[in-house]
Amino acid sequence: MLLSGEETGATSATIASPIYKFRTTVLVAPYGDLLACMEMAKVADLIAFGVSANSLYDGCESTSLIDSFGAQALSVFRAVGLPSTAVMIRDLPTDIRRKQELKKMSVSCLASELPEDCKFYLADTKEELHKFMWLFREQHLSAPHWRNQRSYVMSQEVGYEPDADNPGTCTLLLSGYVRAHCLSVNQLVHVSGAGDFQLSRIDVLNDPVPMNERKDRNSMDSDELNSSQVMRTILPDPMNQEPLLVENTPDPLAGEQTWPTEAEIAEADADNKERKLKKKILPRGTSDYQAAWIVEDTSDEDSDNNEEGSDGMVLDEQNGDTVQDGFDQSDTDEAPFNEHFDEETEADTDMVDNENLTKEQIEAEIKKLKDASAVDEEFPDEVETPIGVPAKKRFAKYRGLKSFRTSSWDPKESLPPEYARIFAFDNFTKTQKHVTLEVLNRDQGSMNDCLPVGSYTRLHIKHVPVDVASKVCSLSRKSPVIACGLLQHESKMSVLHFSVKKHESYEAPIKSKDTFIFNVGFRQFIARPVFSSDDINSTKHKMERFLHPGRFSIASVYAPICFPPLPVVVLKSGHGETPLVAAVGSLRSVDPDRIVLKKIILTGYPQRVSKLKASVRFMFHQPDDVRWFKPVEVFTKCGRRGRVKEPVGTHGAMKCVFNGVIQQHDTVCMSLYKRAFPKWPEQRFPLWH
Repeated sequence: MLLSGEETGATSATIASPIYKFRTTVLVAPYGDLLACMEMAKVADLIAFGVSANSLYDGCESTSLIDSFGAQALSVFRAVGLPSTAVMIRDLPTDIRRKQELKKMSVSCLASELPEDCKFYLADTKEELHKFMWLFREQHLSAPHWRNQRSYVMSQEVGYEPDADNPGTCTLLLSGYVRAHCLSVNQLVHVSGAGDFQLSRIDVLNDPVPMNERKDRNSMDSDELNSSQVMRTILPDPMNQEPLLVENTPDPLAGEQTWPTEAEIAEADADNKERKLKKKILPRGTSDYQAAWIVEDTSDEDSDNNEEGSDGMVLDEQNGDTVQDGFDQSDTDEAPFNEHFDEETEADTDMVDNENLTKEQIEAEIKKLKDASAVDEEFPDEVETPIGVPAKKRFAKYRGLKSFRTSSWDPKESLPPEYARIFAFDNFTKTQKHVTLEVLNRDQGSMNDCLPVGSYTRLHIKHVPVDVASKVCSLSRKSPVIACGLLQHESKMSVLHFSVKKHESYEAPIKSKDTFIFNVGFRQFIARPVFSSDDINSTKHKMERFLHPGRFSIASVYAPICFPPLPVVVLKSGHGETPLVAAVGSLRSVDPDRIVLKKIILTGYPQRVSKLKASVRFMFHQPDDVRWFKPVEVFTKCGRRGRVKEPVGTHGAMKCVFNGVIQQHDTVCMSLYKRAFPKWPEQRFPLWH
């Protein structure tokens, strides 16, 4: 492949040399077409970079040998996985001494950009190219590990035949050599950018480029023998063929409530007796799982028993005391929060006096306070509480957490409808070992339904839409089309998690739930990811609205199942433009139960402060909202922690108690969380646009 030079179209040729005793397919990458270069790199056993020594006459600089396109292509090749590499140095002078000097300069300039085992060759004369071919024959070629896990066919010829039984579909014909592993006719195959399909049959063809060609064969015999002669045909076994199962069929009765049995009623009565009068006052409609969130706090705390406890998000009544969920007083040595806070303060009177404000005046006051704080980068999750909509309705799906790391969150709770369409594994690691073992057994077993590695074959891929097949044929003129044999379960949809990093050449912001093209190994599909932090030691992960440069994040998507390790290259397509490389990374896991939480912070501002007490306004705009969110802990940007005591007036002001003296200029915050899910893609494959 050329990193610099004149622009050329993509060409390929398969040759068998009796002199060097090997057969090879040479692909010349089109300069400037990054996508075509990436597809060629996926199947290449050796990548040869062409370098001109003319750029060294002005001094040795790495940027003078590798241009901008070459640097971008090289970074993508590293993300996909570099096979064996070689550098062909051209345009060297005839003087032997000067030639050796320029060769050493080229090696020193490129050594840091290429793998350590990269070989450098001279490529000006015919003798030097012959030397390269002999050395190439003896060289041990290495390939990325992910590529050796699946069988694949790189297209030599592509065509299609209309299907008379199913109008609008056709049979895609793809000819090439089987590589890496044996290919079974009962397997599913993925065609680059087109999707997953079944095989109707496989034709074993006569090798068009045989290694040991008879010397006494004339040209007429050779043409007759090599004209796509079918040596053997393999048909699939309907009992053993992998079904093309993509989505699960939802059961509409799966969530129906059944009448409990007598044994279940007796067990529930026994559990109620064991609670020992620990009755929890909960809002109407609270589930048992939400009740399990309540903290069993046994500390003695003087609280007002006359407050309306049933209006809060989560409350716990124990020994006649109302305990706030999300705050533990034993964590601090400061004075009690409710000390000397029973009487009405001067701040409360002022709050009532300032309630005759219009909606525009309140919004202007809030904006003025937010502009004065100027800490948006430090607290990026801040949101404004709407004035016209009750906060308990606007943020009904959010809840407070006592501890983001240790608090429980049921991964099966309140799942979206898309989760009824996906598949999950009881033990993903065990399933992967079983699937990998099947590939090895297929290679060592009988060849009744399989093709051995090196066979020249024609794949008959059925039920391909005609417009998709025509796009595949036009795509084959620019880069090879790859048909990859899928492992078991790899056509089914699930939730995949990728560890990705923003590519240095992509400058636009990458937002969660935007549409991207994922290149995962040989496969391509469209997905709308949600980004989250990579917290290995936590069961919950914070959602990130954007993919930030310079660090890795986890991209969670609805996509077909893939078994790691696999590289991923994320492309962002514009309106009719060539897709750009947005991010690179690798497949982390397949796990629908991974919890991604979206965090928001509601902010309020102290109006009157008296040591540990403060009257806070503008966090809420209705007293019912204050009562609803009262169990959630509050904190300040200066590090104080506290709780909401009661609402004041009719415009959402509230009394708060903190574990230390707060400042007048401080900001009171409340963190709320809800689970975030990726978006289901409208189209699953790029060529279906």
